[in-house]
Amino acid sequence: MYNDNNERGYTPRENNPEDVYSNPVRAGKRTYFFDVKATKGNNDHYLTITESKRRTERDGSFTYDKHKIFLYKEDFDKFAEGLQAAIAFIRNNFPNETPAQNAASPDDVSFEEL
Repeated sequence: MYNDNNERGYTPRENNPEDVYSNPVRAGKRTYFFDVKATKGNNDHYLTITESKRRTERDGSFTYDKHKIFLYKEDFDKFAEGLQAAIAFIRNNFPNETPAQNAASPDDVSFEEL
C-alpha cells in the first residue's frame, strides 16, 4: 500500500481506491501506520492505526505481530481527548522517565521491513 516517493507523507498506491493517505511512523522496534481509508462508494472516511512489531522466529525467519484500531469521524474528538489526557498523566506523574533512546525518526522507515 505504500509508495516511498514522497519525503514525509506517504501516499497509497493507486491500485486500491479505498486507500486515501498513509503515514508510517517508525518508533524503535515498532512501526505505526496511520491510514486514511474511504468507505465503499467513497461517501465517508475513517482512520486505521496499525501497530506492527517484527518478531524473529526460531528458524531465523521473520513474522509481524499486528494490532489494528479503526477510528471513525464521530469518535475523533473523544479519542484525541483520551489520548492527550493519558499522555499528560504520564508526563506529569513520571517526569524523570526518559524516552527510549533507540527510537528512529519517521524518515528511517525501511520499506523492505514492511
